[in-house]
This record gives sequence, C-alpha cells and structure tokens, in this order.
Amino acid sequence: MKREISLEEISDGRLYDLNDMVKADCGDCRGCSACCRGMGDSILLDPLDVYRLTLCLNRSFGSLLSDCLELGVVDGIILPHLKMSGKEERCPFLNEEGRCGIHPYRPGICRLFPLGRYYEEGSFRYFLQTKECSNRNRTKVKVSKWIDTPQLRENQKFITDWHYFLRDMEDKVREAAARGDDLAKNLNLYLLNMFFVTPYEKEASFYEQFTERMHRAKQEIL
Repeated sequence: MKREISLEEISDGRLYDLNDMVKADCGDCRGCSACCRGMGDSILLDPLDVYRLTLCLNRSFGSLLSDCLELGVVDGIILPHLKMSGKEERCPFLNEEGRCGIHPYRPGICRLFPLGRYYEEGSFRYFLQTKECSNRNRTKVKVSKWIDTPQLRENQKFITDWHYFLRDMEDKVREAAARGDDLAKNLNLYLLNMFFVTPYEKEASFYEQFTERMHRAKQEIL
C-alpha cells in the first residue's frame, strides 16, 4: 500500500536494520488490544500470511474468506485482508481475553507493529511509527527479535520480491484499465489463483514454492 506521507510526520525520522535497537517493545501489551480493533481493511495479507493461516487453522483460502478474511482493492490490485467484525471492529482472531488466538501464526503486519517498512533501491528498512501505538512506555528491543520471524533472511527476500512484483503488477493493471479491456480483471484473477487460492505443499519449503511461482508469473504476465 502506497502512503503519500513523509517519514518525519509518522516516525522518529530514523531507519533501522535487523540488528538495530528500537523503542518498540510494548511489554506484552499488558491487556491492551487497541491495535486489534478498528483497523478497517488495513491489515493486508501476503502469500506467507495466508499460508500460515491455512496451516494454523487447517482450512483453505476459500474457506477463510467465508468468515475471517475479505478481498479488497489496493492500488488497483485485489488482495486479501483481515475481516474486522462487530461494533468494535475486532480482529476475528482476538479472543475473549483480548489476546491473539493465532499468535505464532500472526500476519507480518502484526509482527511488525509499531514498526513499518520503508522501501528503496530494491530493498527495505524499518521505521518506528510514533503515533499508532497507545503504549507510551515502550522499551528498546532488537528489530530481529521484535519481528519474531523464522528464516529471517529468506523472509526478507520474500517480502522484497513480493513488494516489487506488486508494483509491476500495479503498472500492468493501470495500463489495462486505461485501455478499458478485460486484462486488468484477468491479471487480478491470475494473481489470486497463483499466489493465494492454489494450495502450497505443507511438507515443502514455502519460500522455494513461492520463488517458483514468482518465476512463472514473471514469465507469463510481466
């Protein structure tokens, strides 16, 4: 999702790497679940997020769309996001105690918060969002520890590849929409089927499977 805003407006003005210390640790949230409510359609999911959810819940992507997830349009691309529900617009995985019911499998955006990603020159670094988290007594923690993600180097390559692939897709969809033909719709259907609907083999490496699919997609549509 593109944000037309300067880093100075939303952060401490610094960019962080994996080994840097950042004031992001909320002390296990201590009963707060504000970031799990009222988020609208902003908790976008990437293929790894959906893969984790299908493993955790033993459900297909199509099944998750019936109650936990929704599809929305972001910069012309159809992508899944968490479905907030009820008057409080609660995350579907927030339990009665105000805790995450899928914490080991939580989406990447949730792992990051209150950090964000700043993309530049074919890669990315992290920044600290200073106005999003209501906890004002955060302590310092190493970025790599905070995001709590196995196979971190493979994960960073995946995130980078997915981000820049979506940027290329946005350009293709925008061009097709300007022509008024069906290609924009077909490209979105292709993306959903290739990276979300078609199941990944549970016993094989997700990252290897994703890389293979990405290679095929670039050959076929970019």
